[in-house]
Amino acid sequence: MDRPNLPNTSIVNRRTMLKLLTAGALGSLMDAFVIEPAYLSVTRRDVTCPQLPAGLDGLKVALLSDFHFRPDQDANLMDKVVEQVRTEKPDLVLLVGDYMSGDPRVVPPLLKKLEKLQATQGVFAVMGNHDGWAGSRTVVRRQFEKAGISFMINQHSLLNIRGEALAVAGTDFVWLGKPDPVATLGKIPGKVPVIALVHEPDYFDTMISQREVMLQVSGHSHGGQCQVPIIGYAPKTVRYGKKYVEGHFASGGSNLFVTRGVGTTGPRVRFACPPELAMLNLRVPQQA
Repeated sequence: MDRPNLPNTSIVNRRTMLKLLTAGALGSLMDAFVIEPAYLSVTRRDVTCPQLPAGLDGLKVALLSDFHFRPDQDANLMDKVVEQVRTEKPDLVLLVGDYMSGDPRVVPPLLKKLEKLQATQGVFAVMGNHDGWAGSRTVVRRQFEKAGISFMINQHSLLNIRGEALAVAGTDFVWLGKPDPVATLGKIPGKVPVIALVHEPDYFDTMISQREVMLQVSGHSHGGQCQVPIIGYAPKTVRYGKKYVEGHFASGGSNLFVTRGVGTTGPRVRFACPPELAMLNLRVPQQA
């Protein structure tokens, strides 16, 4: 009996593998260029702060950065951001810069979104490097303050929350800017805990050389914008965002949290690194 003509299994396996690889590549491209840049993730993190007064245990901080707002592409994402922040009911909303990429005309439509943010103790903002490169500090600050957002450039505000003192301080942008940690922190009483807004995360080491900072919040790095899945490695980093790329870091009694941000620079692409609203729950250390 003649043997039937059977397909060459090695050829079938190669074809199947090529189809799977092609489908995987197309799926990854779809995710990176279409799905992920428009998807808002929420990161919830407890941050233990040795300097936090017991009366402020559980203080809720909403952190946002790196909007790089493109009105024709990012409006729906910003609506998601605002709605989610309102749902979270934070005590503080902190905005750490890069509202634009190069066109100052995007700031007014962005502020139409951001002015809807609500927090029991206020909304605070600082400059990012792209804001400083493309726009006037005075004009940017005036626009934010008109929208009801406190805007700090090497300054601080003293708050009284639940009978406890808390300082919220913000520097100028670092990359070709004029950050002044002495002016930012120097007049804050030594026992008052500080939340510092600094766009570029690697400036953390300079800030804590001046005094302990209970919490510095930063953005700038975008978490690399594209990461290697599972291991979370960011192949591409940026100046002043190389040492601290994403997430929580601690040094002595000081903490740093770096958010992946909301928007994108360059191509509107993100991979394994979605836009982020970081919700930080500040906690006093538990007694042993």
